[in-house]
Amino acid sequence: MAFPENIDQSWSLFLDRDGVINQRIPGGYALRPDDFVFLPGVPESIALLGSLFGKVVVVTNQQGIGKGLMTEEQLQAVHDKMMDGIRQAGGRIDAVFFCPDLSSKPDNCRKPSPFLALEAQKRFPEIDFAKSIMVGDTESDMRFGRNAGMFTALIGDEPVPPQWVDGHFADLPAFAKHIQKIIQSS
Repeated sequence: MAFPENIDQSWSLFLDRDGVINQRIPGGYALRPDDFVFLPGVPESIALLGSLFGKVVVVTNQQGIGKGLMTEEQLQAVHDKMMDGIRQAGGRIDAVFFCPDLSSKPDNCRKPSPFLALEAQKRFPEIDFAKSIMVGDTESDMRFGRNAGMFTALIGDEPVPPQWVDGHFADLPAFAKHIQKIIQSS
């Protein structure tokens, strides 16, 4: 697939969390709100993207729950901090979908399984995967997007086979500027 050029309010945006919205903790997890640190320019970029897309959802693997390192309530406190920061910048996230399963669990809901995308579509039936973009920083994110029939945008420099990636950007602010430019030129 080529990167889309006809984006409007009928499109949906799926965002990975760690490494896209907040700083990834190598070998660890954002277990408490204090562990969650926005990457530069991200709240403002999400505000811009929220004005360009009809739906903005976060999809995130959170096996720290499955490992017993945190509870769903603790994860919710982390997400409350994320949502507050985005709201303060004038943005919105319509919903957060997470998978608590261990990667070793058979038939788990983790990306690259399209499970979280299907959950989002159940909540928001207007989501059309052919008019959706998945933004992530790993091959698993790209495969998730492709498995659900979405366009994909890779953030950062993880080597990912090109067949999984429609667009490649340094960070979320660069992606947001690109989308804004596409919409302004159409």
